[in-house]
Amino acid sequence: MLSRSFDRVTRFTRQDAGRLAVATILLVGGLTAILSIGDLPQAYNLQEGSVAPQQIRSPRAIRFESAVQTATARQAASDGVEPQYDFSADTASTLARRQLEALATTMAPVDAAYIGPLTAIGRSAALAGTLPGISSTARKTLDAMAVDRWSMVAAEATRVLGTLQRSELRDSEMEGTRRNLGGLFSPQLTDDERGLATEIVDPLLVPNSTYSAELTAQKRQAAADAVTPVEVAVAKGEVVVDAGRRVDAADIEKLAALGLTEARLDFARIAGWFLLAGLIVILYLAWLWRYRQELWHRARTLALLGLILLLTALAYKLTAGRSVVPFFVPGAGAGMLVAILLGAGPATVLSFFLAVIAGASNDLSLELATYVFVGSMTGILAVRRGDRVAVFLQAGIAIAIANVAVVSIFSLLGTRDITGVLQLFGASAAAAAGAAVATVGTFQAVGNVFGILTVFQLLELANPSQALLRRLLLETPGTYHHSLMVGNLAERAAEAIAADSLLARVASYYHDVGKLENPAGFIENQAGGENVHDHLSPEASAQLLKAHVSGGIDLAYRSKLPKPLIAFIPQHHGTARMSYFWAKAREEAAAPHGGLGTSAGLAAADALDERRFRHNGPKPQSKEAAILMLADGVEASVRSLASHDEPTIRGMVSRIITERLEDGQFDECELTLRDIERVREAFVAQLLGMYHQRIAYPQNKIVELEARREASAGGRGT
Repeated sequence: MLSRSFDRVTRFTRQDAGRLAVATILLVGGLTAILSIGDLPQAYNLQEGSVAPQQIRSPRAIRFESAVQTATARQAASDGVEPQYDFSADTASTLARRQLEALATTMAPVDAAYIGPLTAIGRSAALAGTLPGISSTARKTLDAMAVDRWSMVAAEATRVLGTLQRSELRDSEMEGTRRNLGGLFSPQLTDDERGLATEIVDPLLVPNSTYSAELTAQKRQAAADAVTPVEVAVAKGEVVVDAGRRVDAADIEKLAALGLTEARLDFARIAGWFLLAGLIVILYLAWLWRYRQELWHRARTLALLGLILLLTALAYKLTAGRSVVPFFVPGAGAGMLVAILLGAGPATVLSFFLAVIAGASNDLSLELATYVFVGSMTGILAVRRGDRVAVFLQAGIAIAIANVAVVSIFSLLGTRDITGVLQLFGASAAAAAGAAVATVGTFQAVGNVFGILTVFQLLELANPSQALLRRLLLETPGTYHHSLMVGNLAERAAEAIAADSLLARVASYYHDVGKLENPAGFIENQAGGENVHDHLSPEASAQLLKAHVSGGIDLAYRSKLPKPLIAFIPQHHGTARMSYFWAKAREEAAAPHGGLGTSAGLAAADALDERRFRHNGPKPQSKEAAILMLADGVEASVRSLASHDEPTIRGMVSRIITERLEDGQFDECELTLRDIERVREAFVAQLLGMYHQRIAYPQNKIVELEARREASAGGRGT
């Protein structure tokens, strides 16, 4: 059994390949489309100076060198360079020497007049021809000047002219230099003397530095080249252009860098999302095929898991890029829903992948990924079977505590102000409440739509007021009682091996509903009357027994029982042989007829087609179906025993289990040898409780004797 079960799990068939291909294409395509929402082409046809009709946010985080801002910075650097002049110290020195020589030549006649042995009248006549360009005021000052004062004026004129000509004297500054020339002379000179010196020096001043357009251009270019290119960082979700604002060149450049000025796909990011989606989908499907074969082969279950994956991913993608909003998403509800409907294993794996998607959608946020996974795992652990509303309330509280813990951890490890922490605490509580409410409000409807039995459905079907159970009670009381006893056995055995005990009990209630079509054909409903099988051939009896399976399936469909429950009707017999009628048929075939000898009779018995005495199956596909098969056989066999002590019961239970094992009835389910041993002990314990010995009360003996006496008297009267 174990080797065949292993082969069934690991053999990847062509049908599995087709299922994998279809599911992968649909889920990878859908998930890639969802994750690429922010990267789909969206163009804004804006021109510089136009008014933005709407607010535009960045769909992703980018860094780029801004040509516009770099050009502005370089222009500012260039404009900051002052005009350049062709001043040269050597040239200035040569020019200064020449001008000083000219000054000396200009003042030589005056020196001769003051130095020579002339009378005052002669000096005045000699001075009249000197310094021809000076004003009359300066001439009067010169005529009245003493020799020592002239020597001081001449020395100051030489000093100032030399100083000015040796330093840079720009042609563009000559007017200001001449205007301020008088202030450069020694204060020891009188105002009139400074005026005379100024008029002597002024004509000799010549610029030694001329504006150079070439040098200016070179300096400005060098300043612009020294500017480092401006790098602009745009965060995801950052407002690039506000509604109603005029768009400038820098805004247009940002939009272009983000790919928002023309409709073009960001193939690199879409390829990344495609690879992530493919990895998630393929790994999840492979896990289902390897560890949950019963889910892998149900198309509607795969559709449900795919739908939950896509919808939850969409919720995280639509809220991506906002600091607090993703924490409000009740993602833990997805894990809780799958845990209730399909089990904790598929829910845990799905929660892990949803956490990866949430983190990847929000700038690779480790905090959000941890928040989603921890919250989901807490919900899965807390919700269990979800058989009571109070469980969902407890799960919501547990998720809220886990969410707050995760937020607190990352806030302490990072930098977050108290306002941000309080906002995330509120989001944690809201997400937990939303997950609990969404799960309790949808799991029943989702289970109905996708053909998955829920706890509430099973509890409702277990109610004795259900129409089919009422019919069993009224029309086939023996079968009804048998079904209740089988349910007790199956429930206890399922609990012993951690199978679904409620499912096993409810399936037991309905496994024989087909006997409603012909109640008298089954001994438990004959109430001691005539057995119809006494007048039927073994083959006809076998066909009557087989008919209760097909009839039960038809009746269950007409009564709108859930399909997973209907599957137990054919599986509770599997392909087992109807041993009593098979043995009877062989006995009749082997008996001598018409002069046939013993060997001929045995040959006739061996020629019987055993398939006509076997049920049509299929064999049990789950642990619960296998338990139901054993419980059904054990209950009927033990009931027929004359003694119900422990050795007898244990021997009968072991025989039934051995027969089913040797007949290969458990080859297609995950029942292990350890499980079978636990089921055996559970059956024995339950049957001992059902058939326990009671005290023989005296009044009970009196009633029994009187009943027998009355029956005997009635017989004699007849």
